[in-house]
Amino acid sequence: MSRRTPRISAAVLISGGGTNLQAFIDETVSGELDLDLKVVLSNKPDAAGLERARKANIKVECVEHRDFREREQFDAKLVSVLNKYAPDMIILAGFMRILSPVFIDRFAGKILNIHPSLLPKYPGLNTHQRAIEAGESWHGSTVHFATAELDGGPRIIQGRVPVLRDDTAESLALRVLKVEHQIYTQAAALLASGRLVYRDGQAWLDGVPMDEPLQYTPPGK
Repeated sequence: MSRRTPRISAAVLISGGGTNLQAFIDETVSGELDLDLKVVLSNKPDAAGLERARKANIKVECVEHRDFREREQFDAKLVSVLNKYAPDMIILAGFMRILSPVFIDRFAGKILNIHPSLLPKYPGLNTHQRAIEAGESWHGSTVHFATAELDGGPRIIQGRVPVLRDDTAESLALRVLKVEHQIYTQAAALLASGRLVYRDGQAWLDGVPMDEPLQYTPPGK
């Protein structure tokens, strides 16, 4: 008698409102994404995304970074908390802390991050304003495997939007955010299915190393 393969489990780490978290919740509830959201963890007890998790009956945890003098101590506590849930995948969804090797090495190859730029352009902060000031025609977001190099892990998928003549950083950010909700769940689905793996410092899709990330452009754009 065959048994159904257990669903891949995931932990989502947030620091703020959790709109990407909501995209994951919506797609798991609808059945579009076969992922078991085990826990949502935040470094801020008042993060609005925690309430999204509670409404979806997902367990929540909080580890305040201000309680730790050293980054490595904070990361060790994160690992300790997450070990209770044994997640197969870590989803960084607006988690505004730089993670040290203490965390990265424990979950190597299982950590997804999303960054609001077309990496390798504009790592770090203020990406939307920097893209506007540089006169870019296109901007967007990138899902990548998280490594010890900030915003430097292997890229998986990018979503692009045009930079409009009258764009502000705020208006551009809103359009990029809509794309993020599409590409992040796609990347997680690929990892959950086993089609996407991290090996030898690279992202591999269907047994082939990814020299370039997948590309997504919103319909009509």
